[in-house]
Amino acid sequence: MIVVTGGAGFIGSNLVAALAARGITDVAVVDRFRDGEKWQNLAKREVATLVPPEQTLAFLDQHAAEIDTVFHLGAISATTERDVDKIVANNVALTLDLWRWCSWRGCRLIYASSAATYGDGSAGFDDDGSCDGLARLRPLNAYGWSKHLVDRRIARAVATGDLVPPQWAGLKFFNVYGPNEAHKGDMMSVVAKLHPQLTAGNPARLFKSHKDGFEDGGQLRDFIHVDDCIAVMLWLYDHPEVSGLFNVGTGKARSFKDLALATFSALGLPPRIEYFDMPEHLRGKYQYFTQATTDRLRAAGFDQPFTELEEGVRRYVQEFLSQPDPYR
Repeated sequence: MIVVTGGAGFIGSNLVAALAARGITDVAVVDRFRDGEKWQNLAKREVATLVPPEQTLAFLDQHAAEIDTVFHLGAISATTERDVDKIVANNVALTLDLWRWCSWRGCRLIYASSAATYGDGSAGFDDDGSCDGLARLRPLNAYGWSKHLVDRRIARAVATGDLVPPQWAGLKFFNVYGPNEAHKGDMMSVVAKLHPQLTAGNPARLFKSHKDGFEDGGQLRDFIHVDDCIAVMLWLYDHPEVSGLFNVGTGKARSFKDLALATFSALGLPPRIEYFDMPEHLRGKYQYFTQATTDRLRAAGFDQPFTELEEGVRRYVQEFLSQPDPYR
């Protein structure tokens, strides 16, 4: 059995779909659905069982003999979340509980970290998983700090020779876009936000720049299609001998203006872009540049190419967002 926490979420549901495409349906999904449309992310999939997050450890204990791998993708991912105790309970405590459980039970663990751990990027974007390497980073928000805290605790456990899972990997996801993100609301990718605006005949609206050296709409991010994230996770699943902390980005920063232009092109529309002031409360916590270094992932053996931005946006817009049924 494979356990996917956050399995009804954005990246998680795409992983469940990819496992199903391999004929793997003995998958336990840990997630909370509430009263939204999140269930649609799994509507086309066969899964073994659905587990409420608060029952995660009890479920693992009950099925310990059956479980081979835990993909831990569940988290509070809103960078604007203000309840830090809630973030700690969901993002830190549960992840470290899973780390200990997998270590004791000899179960593989692949968990989601984040590029938010890099803060403003002044310390670079090197996925150095050592204690000293991680100590240089300063996240800008509580979400990034929670992911960073987990990375540091795991680095310390590895460095001091503690018991660890037979395979473990932390994945620092950069700016992911693709199908099954509608439930994320304001935390959706810019492509998903632009699509209804542009199809309604409105211009794209992007943040003005409030930093020297960046033009309006020229803020740079490493945008990566969710399919590429799934390819990395499946490659790790196929290579149980590989462990470590890895960036999951394309290694090529592109501007939000590039992203908007790609969305117009995918829709066959002439570009129209307007710029508006970034809210004051975001300005001190905004990443103007992110770009993954991919050397460690490549050195580990992952050799698949990443999707170019224009092609990834085209597929997302034409094959999902513009379809009557936009879900994977």
